[in-house]
Amino acid sequence: MLGELNFFLGLQVKQSDEEIFISQSKYAKNLVKRFGLETAKPAKIPMGTTIKLSNDENVTQVDPTLYRSKIGNLLYLTASRPDISYSVGVSARFQGNPMESNMTAVKRIILYVKNTLEFGIWYSKETDSNLVCYSDTDWAGNTDDRKSTSG
Repeated sequence: MLGELNFFLGLQVKQSDEEIFISQSKYAKNLVKRFGLETAKPAKIPMGTTIKLSNDENVTQVDPTLYRSKIGNLLYLTASRPDISYSVGVSARFQGNPMESNMTAVKRIILYVKNTLEFGIWYSKETDSNLVCYSDTDWAGNTDDRKSTSG
């Protein structure tokens, strides 16, 4: 009755008889622009594999309102971007007392989003729907409370 679905709650939807692609490329572009990173060099990965974020008191504290704003915008983007979910989740733990290192990590995630604006979720009729899951324990990877960060 209303035609083919193209936008839904900020999600861009492209449909054909064989596939559906959901993305938030327009929102991602606006996110990069909102935080003034249009001219910055894009990042190839959202977070380094060896980075350990913590609440170190010896580091400069940053504006918590700006930090929460960036995290909130990135959390909304994870609806169609599972590739940034882990990095955003780790960064979101420090919203109460963000430090300069935390802000640097969030900036890197946004620079990764800038490099991957067109990423999204693709569903195909021919795709095998088996879910495969892997887990890796990091044995007390959180440097603040020594709890496991990967479950």
